Amino acid sequence: MGIKEAMYYTRDGDTVRCFLCPHACVLKPEQTGRCSVRRNKGGVLYSLNYGEITACNVDPIEKKPLYHFYPGRPILSVGSFGCNLKCGFCQNHAIAHGTPGTVFVSPGDLVSRAMSVRDNIGIAYTYNEPSIWYEYVLDTARLARERVLKNVLVTNGYIGIKALEQLLPFIDALNIDIKAFSDDYYGSICSGRLSPVLDTVKAAAGCCHVEVTTLVVDELNSDTGQLESLAEWIAGVDKHIPIHLSRYYPAYQMDRPPTRLDTMAAAKEAVKKHLEYVYIGNVAGVDNNTYCPACDAKLVERRGHAARLLFDGKKCGDCGKPISMVV
Repeated sequence: MGIKEAMYYTRDGDTVRCFLCPHACVLKPEQTGRCSVRRNKGGVLYSLNYGEITACNVDPIEKKPLYHFYPGRPILSVGSFGCNLKCGFCQNHAIAHGTPGTVFVSPGDLVSRAMSVRDNIGIAYTYNEPSIWYEYVLDTARLARERVLKNVLVTNGYIGIKALEQLLPFIDALNIDIKAFSDDYYGSICSGRLSPVLDTVKAAAGCCHVEVTTLVVDELNSDTGQLESLAEWIAGVDKHIPIHLSRYYPAYQMDRPPTRLDTMAAAKEAVKKHLEYVYIGNVAGVDNNTYCPACDAKLVERRGHAARLLFDGKKCGDCGKPISMVV
């Protein structure tokens, strides 16, 4: 039931070339792409995970993490299996690179489930990489939009620009993972390239709410100069884009020690030179409230993944500065 002809490929005899993502895999019959979910069967490229769900939960939107998109509201979160990057620190490797059990859920059934959740704002495509679940996400997002549900992508941003442009009109918010502001890091740690991810950020920021996450790993991408360059680049797209600096913990193939807390603090200070909203993730007890960039008034109070709005959602009640937030 999870097999469906894929979009975004060309044929040359029995060989196909997939261009859903920048890898542009060339596949002979019975070969599968680097994502593990697109296979050439007799000269036709198929998606192997259409409707195949490995995880489905109602999460607070802050867990995505999205801090400036309907704070405090729940969202139905779903994922499948496979990924088109191979990050050595992957925290979801069991579904990204393993063979997990799945349950088939049609787009219509998933939208109906989302409609039944109290106070739910929509559907988040998350856990594994949603862009390689493309056909299912596109079909579901269209139906969800008809039901006035929001669609959220939690993504590595490694997607072809044509496929992205077709999907974006149905997407309301994205959290895009920028692994590092270094092509060498992408090549050695993630088996990818930086530039397509930056292209995704620029394209998405033009039509959707966007937040960025960077996992900080000591000595690999923790250089404050590099982090400041990343922040400066993001600010060139939109200085109001929030960034989440997440603390690395050992996972999958990487057993380096957890990122030092002083490293996280230094990273935040470097990034704050260029961006107005900077948060630290994976650190218990850290202050992740939202403050006005102009007068430092508290705008959103957060405790764990719970959030409470303290302003009208448009401008600071103390100084009147417009605040970039969807409520």
